[in-house]
Amino acid sequence: MTTPKTALLVLAKSPRPGMVKTRLCPPATPEQAARIAAAALLDTLSALRAVPDAQPVVVLSGDLDDAVDRDELRRAVRDFPVIAQRGDTLGERISAAHRDVAELLPGAASIQVGMDTPQISAELIADCRRALREPGTDALLGAAADGGWWVLGLRDPTSASAITDVPTSRADTGDRTADALRARGLRVVGAPLLTDVDTMDDARLVAATVPGSRFHAAVEDLT
Repeated sequence: MTTPKTALLVLAKSPRPGMVKTRLCPPATPEQAARIAAAALLDTLSALRAVPDAQPVVVLSGDLDDAVDRDELRRAVRDFPVIAQRGDTLGERISAAHRDVAELLPGAASIQVGMDTPQISAELIADCRRALREPGTDALLGAAADGGWWVLGLRDPTSASAITDVPTSRADTGDRTADALRARGLRVVGAPLLTDVDTMDDARLVAATVPGSRFHAAVEDLT
């Protein structure tokens, strides 16, 4: 098999009740929150599957055997590499994920998303890839509305080590991440601002933009 030019990483957590999307509770129950998380992951995987000449890779925390909607999730990743997250902090897990993908797909650039932006599309990710391939670009970073970021693209996946120590879940995480990449000497371009799903207000806002999606249906089940 020819190595694809781009690896599409999904940093994900197995959607188990009480372990994911706990900030949605209440009004969601732990089971409902896990189903919303599963729907977000499934929609994300569907979008990445549709990106041509790319290889999705799931970098997973936990075990899908314990997940809600486990059968559908297993089908969704049946032909994707699934590797375990490594590291204690989120920064360590991100760095390790890109390093592992560099070993899995030598020579491929990497584009990382999470499972908190189910509104992404294949077209949006393809646009990010085109921007990353522009001459003079080493990295791509897409800001999230809460001050974090939703997408990280790297021509050299091992460059993710630059952000290992960047503090996460802060209003300045995105800015600090961009600064850390530039301090490594990388030339960074941006991507469209997106809202990631942390709270129920976020979930309803995002669901309204993707009618007909699994995520929209899971959020609507709460009303």
